[in-house]
Amino acid sequence: MDKGLKSGALGLVSSIVLAVSSTAPAYALAATLGFVVIAVGVKAPAVLLLAFVPMWLIAVAYSELNKREPDCGTTFTWAARAFGPRTGWLGGWGIIAADVIVMANLAQIAGSYGYRLVGLDSLADSTSWTTVAGVGWIALMTWICYRGIEPTARVQNVLLAVEVVVLVAFAGYALVKVWSGTAPAGALTPSLSWLWPSGLSWASLTEAVLLAIFIYWGWDSAVAVNEETADPTRSPGRAAIISTVLLVGIYTVVSVATVAFAGVGTEGIGLGNEANAEDVFTALGTTVFGDDAFGRVFEALLIISVLTSSAACTQTTILPTARGSLSMAAYGALPQSFARIHPRYLTPTVSTIWMGAVSIAFYVGLTLVSENVLVDSITATGMLIAFYYGLTGFACAWEFRRSLHGPRDVVMRFLLPLLGGLFMLAVFVLACVEFADPEYGETVFHGVGGVFVIGVGALLLGILLMVAYARVAPAFFRGETMLRGTGDLLLAPDPQTVALPDSHEATVIAPDRSNLPPGRQPWDPRA
Repeated sequence: MDKGLKSGALGLVSSIVLAVSSTAPAYALAATLGFVVIAVGVKAPAVLLLAFVPMWLIAVAYSELNKREPDCGTTFTWAARAFGPRTGWLGGWGIIAADVIVMANLAQIAGSYGYRLVGLDSLADSTSWTTVAGVGWIALMTWICYRGIEPTARVQNVLLAVEVVVLVAFAGYALVKVWSGTAPAGALTPSLSWLWPSGLSWASLTEAVLLAIFIYWGWDSAVAVNEETADPTRSPGRAAIISTVLLVGIYTVVSVATVAFAGVGTEGIGLGNEANAEDVFTALGTTVFGDDAFGRVFEALLIISVLTSSAACTQTTILPTARGSLSMAAYGALPQSFARIHPRYLTPTVSTIWMGAVSIAFYVGLTLVSENVLVDSITATGMLIAFYYGLTGFACAWEFRRSLHGPRDVVMRFLLPLLGGLFMLAVFVLACVEFADPEYGETVFHGVGGVFVIGVGALLLGILLMVAYARVAPAFFRGETMLRGTGDLLLAPDPQTVALPDSHEATVIAPDRSNLPPGRQPWDPRA
């Protein structure tokens, strides 16, 4: 269904860049690698390899479903086709909730690193000033996304290039010092055994995998812009799969280099030192690159890489959410205004602005309430990620179960997506058990871990909102705007334009009544 977005604006390479940028590799490693090492020691690279497997399986599911129906609603649309409108609505909500929550952390990191880059460390340590800068970053990235998909892609090319170059330089410097014997005390010689998760307890392995799953999240942004991509049935899915492979390569190399250089000790720069866990690159930057002028330049570039990583991810987090809510509105699952398209930039106007505004409100609100709640809310996104990724895997297996025409279809369209869905279901259940422990995280609500309360609470809030909107606009929930299981559309692809209150024009879709069951009326955005 043509929703009025700018078709053919992105190629395969741009889609891959968006996918990798959305995971924010530098930021993800800086904020997560230390905690993984604390849980499993030198087996951290093995855990990152293990976490890649379910991500690749889900990427396959995205690719296969996108071939059948390249819709920017992704999980929302596909789950609604497979399991019905309510399941699809909750899948769309999972994406929105996860993205809004993570925006708060990304904005905080971008604001803090922005100050550190210019030497204002006192402001970087101030919650108030960091919040001000973070709000500015969200506003700036929202404006760029509003201006069009092509400017967004150009910005991402630059940001990702800086990020990858610095990460490669960091890993290269660290390994050279290890092999030359000039690394600090506690350094370790890399071993192939680091790539296999043997000898780990179930508890430590579970904790580490839950952490590692988070750092791969975001590649699905490439599929969310499928309606703006050349060859929309193939390129987005290929970009998703290729990006996960690129990510596992980056994560494996950098994690091996970092563990080898710093070691896993609990003193000094050791990665087992909890003081280093929140930002391993800041803890190691000077030691890796040296304290001379050349080293200080690379240390500054390392700060820039984390800054650009969080900024890029902020931008690419807005993209899929705005397009997901656009798709939901086009089918009548959200208010019609969310389907408005800018007549010049061909971007979702209301959806993009709302994403930025809600993210700012959530970020400021949680900062005012408690920084501990903000920290736990970020951890809780893992539950939402596992929910909607797993739902996509199951939707793929269910949709294609009756159209498997050969061994390739059995494996790629059914078996692998099903395994991915089951893995994500297991991750979700394990996360519920782990996060419900009052000893886990920074907050406790009535004897239950705050991370669990926030994660499950976000899903329950989605259910309440769905029930409320179903009473206001029941057409979508009655199946009157979307056929199940066939991929057929109840809305014709020929766009019409209607006047909006601000005198602009937006592309909407005229209803096609030819394929409706008797007595059914399609959703009409002009009504």
